[in-house]
Amino acid sequence: MITGLTVKSVKKGLMWGILAISIPVFAGITLAGSGHGDKSMDHQKMEGEFKHHMTMEGVKAEFQVMSLASMNMKDSDGATHHIMVKFMNADSGEQIKEAVGRIKVISPSKKETVVDLKDYSGIYAANVTFEEAGKYGVICLAKVDGKKPLYKFWYSHQ
Repeated sequence: MITGLTVKSVKKGLMWGILAISIPVFAGITLAGSGHGDKSMDHQKMEGEFKHHMTMEGVKAEFQVMSLASMNMKDSDGATHHIMVKFMNADSGEQIKEAVGRIKVISPSKKETVVDLKDYSGIYAANVTFEEAGKYGVICLAKVDGKKPLYKFWYSHQ
């Protein structure tokens, strides 16, 4: 028997102790899996378009991949998709309108295509071709505010 303590108070103390240990552990697992920090990422796929957000070197990039068909557009060079990117200061959220960059697309069969980003009033875009179904590597190298962030993500094409 524990003097001065009841079984109920010991159980309550144990419960609070377990809770105090569990919260930081679960919070750490959640934050580690979410990609917080200077390399934070988020992506989502909706019908006809794919969005991906990523921060590198203090520059947030918001990517959007859309089929040209879903936009009722055709490309004279036969491209099938449109990749848009908007750059923002990660701290202030202010859009950066002065940038240059290139997109490299690597197909499932390892074929590489490199295209320059075109400036459409602060939103940058390039048309690319996704010929085969599978996972494509998308790499964007940009020069923004004297920095050269490099963004990489996967795009699954059906």
